[in-house]
Amino acid sequence: MIVIPAIDIRQGNSVRLKQGKIDAETIHSTNPVFIAKLWKAKGAQRIHVVDLDGAFNGVGQNKKIIKDICEAVDIPVEVGGGIRTLDAVKELFDAGASYAILGTVAVYNPDIVRKAVAQYGADKIIVAIDAKDGKVAIGGWKDITHVEVLELAKQLKEIGVEEILYTDISRDGMLTGPDISGIKKLAKMKMRIIASGGVKTVKDIAKLKKLEKSGVIAAIVGSALYTDDFSLEEAIKIGEAS
Repeated sequence: MIVIPAIDIRQGNSVRLKQGKIDAETIHSTNPVFIAKLWKAKGAQRIHVVDLDGAFNGVGQNKKIIKDICEAVDIPVEVGGGIRTLDAVKELFDAGASYAILGTVAVYNPDIVRKAVAQYGADKIIVAIDAKDGKVAIGGWKDITHVEVLELAKQLKEIGVEEILYTDISRDGMLTGPDISGIKKLAKMKMRIIASGGVKTVKDIAKLKKLEKSGVIAAIVGSALYTDDFSLEEAIKIGEAS
C-alpha cells in the first residue's frame, strides 16, 4: 500500500479545506510545485493533485501549475478537479499526469468515463466517489445526490472502471480517522481502492494497511502532513511493510 501526499490547489496556492468548504480554507504554501518536490524528497512514490477551482467551476483552472508539478517530480502524479470531458482528460495526460481522476461526470455522464477507460486503459483512469452519509456528492462536494455509493461503484465496474478513490467528506480535513466501515463495504465490489479523508496519525495508515488484501492499494494524506502528529517517512514505511 502506498501513501500519497495531497496537494489541493486554489487560486494558485496549496491549500487545505475542511469538509470541502471554501470558507474553511488554510493556505499552506503559495508554491505548490515546491510542496510537490518536498513530498518527493520525503519519499513519496506518487503525488495527488486536486484543482479545487476546477472542481467548483467545472473546468480546470490551474493547468500551468499542474504541468509544472508533473515536470518537477519524477514520480507519478494523479490529478482531479473539473475533468468532465474527454478533451480535458487528453489535456491532462498531455501535461504529464500519470492518472486522471474523474468524479462528477461519472454521475451525470458515465459514458465519458467508459470512453476514457477504453481509450487510455483502466490503469490510467481513477473515479472519485465522494460520499456523505452513504450518498454520492458532486460538483466539488457542493451537491449531495440521491445516488448510493455502492450503486455507483457497481455501475462503474460494469463500464470497466477498476480503481476507485473513496472519500468520506465529513472526515476530510477533520483529522478524525478514516471511514473504515465505508471502505470495507466498498471493498466488497472487488475493485482497487484509494482511501482518502480523515487520516491523522500513522496509526490510521496502519489500520488502512490491514485492508490491503481487501483491495486498498493506497491512502491519501492531506491535512495531517502539516501537523506534528504525522510523519510521512514513517507512514511510507508502514505502507511498504510486508
